[in-house]
Amino acid sequence: MSPKKLISWNVNGLRAAIKKGFDNFLDNCAADVVCLQETKISGDLISGFQFNGYPHVFWNCAEKKGYSGTAILSQVEPISVHNGLGIDKHDSEGRVITAEFTDYYLVTVYTPNAQNHDENKRPRRLDYRTREWDVDFLNYVKDLEKTKPVVFCGDLNVAHTEIDLANPKNNRRNAGFTDEERAGFDNILGAGFIDSFRHLNPDKTEAYSWWSYRAGARKRNVGWRIDYFCVSDALKTKVESADIHADVHGSDHCPVSLCLSL
Repeated sequence: MSPKKLISWNVNGLRAAIKKGFDNFLDNCAADVVCLQETKISGDLISGFQFNGYPHVFWNCAEKKGYSGTAILSQVEPISVHNGLGIDKHDSEGRVITAEFTDYYLVTVYTPNAQNHDENKRPRRLDYRTREWDVDFLNYVKDLEKTKPVVFCGDLNVAHTEIDLANPKNNRRNAGFTDEERAGFDNILGAGFIDSFRHLNPDKTEAYSWWSYRAGARKRNVGWRIDYFCVSDALKTKVESADIHADVHGSDHCPVSLCLSL
């Protein structure tokens, strides 16, 4: 059996999200699988969490406490689950979990942020992000695709086109909207993956999944679309809906969802 309704959410600290109603969201979202990013949970704490209706829970925690981390909560037991890309330089930060189901692989990912500018007025981690991580992650999901189709989701930390953020002109050199990061997303599409939301909503504007906590950005909808569900081309015709749930609070990101007709 393969899950049909999937949700992805960067919770920006799971314990904080729980205090803001995460359990209530989980009770009402009717998802088969919920993928989380930026859980900020260390491995010694995971035994303290239980999620009603989701008996199968998988964690990938960063070695650094209170940093990064991903999780998959599933009603359906996967065939197999493994963490990371299998590359040491990437895998200490708890960024990737892969769950295999009958019809596809599901990958949740928290992509590295290129971070603030260095002394050269360039995002400090841009080269690592674009020349190493982006290349290795795309190779990883393409390798999975040799066996069966892939769905990958999460905070990809890039707004792909100008309609994916409120102020493109002011952010051209900022992390998340550099030419290099956007080219990395071009490569994902060029490799045959489908941005499910744009596939169904090619021209939709003011549809964002992240807002700064500053200056009332969320209330004014000054945001970025940086959370995605991407699917192999083989699943393109199975994409029934792809939505952004901007009405759900509890994080500086909101959940995004994908429904597949399998």
